[in-house]
Amino acid sequence: MAGKKISAQFKEGILTNNPVFVQLLGMCSTLAITTTVTNALGMGLSVTAVLICSNILISALRKIIPNQIRIASYIVIISGFVTVVEMLMKAYTPELSKSLGLFIPLIVVNCIILARAEAFASKNAVLPSIIDGVAMGIGYTVALILLAFIRELFGSGTLLGYSVFGDSYQPVSMLVSPAGAFITLGFIIAAVQKILLRKKDRDFRKQHESGDGSDD
Repeated sequence: MAGKKISAQFKEGILTNNPVFVQLLGMCSTLAITTTVTNALGMGLSVTAVLICSNILISALRKIIPNQIRIASYIVIISGFVTVVEMLMKAYTPELSKSLGLFIPLIVVNCIILARAEAFASKNAVLPSIIDGVAMGIGYTVALILLAFIRELFGSGTLLGYSVFGDSYQPVSMLVSPAGAFITLGFIIAAVQKILLRKKDRDFRKQHESGDGSDD
């Protein structure tokens, strides 16, 4: 039973309730920093680390934090972990920190983290909250990397800074612009929704056929 719950949480975070492609949360950073896969990976891991740590602490303190100040308390907790992540990045990955710029401090107000704190961590024990943080963090990171992969590959002709198509390739420069971010994200969201609808339709048909068989 525990294994099924964990599997369901990961499936929800990565696909069926993906914070970017399904919930449409964290759009500012998603659209702004996905010009390269390196930026996407750095932001994804940063948000995941803050998400896991804040989920742990909020879950552990859920019975102590007064209901009237819970949102303010969540923001204080999240901002503390964001500060730690920002300082570590400046110390060990200064180029990435400079590239991401203001979007690292803005993790404090990232809707994904605050939403998971309010919807899950504040209502569940520590272990499920850790799993929720990992699952949602992976889902967010995968979404950023997929978007950045398309934008960097076709918009710049590179991946991780290395040329892929050679000097003869003419990059689709629009893809690394804000308009290109919106268009690319829109196509990916449409594809994800199509996959989810097909899966839901298959599950419904299987359930219906199984019900018909049992009635006979």
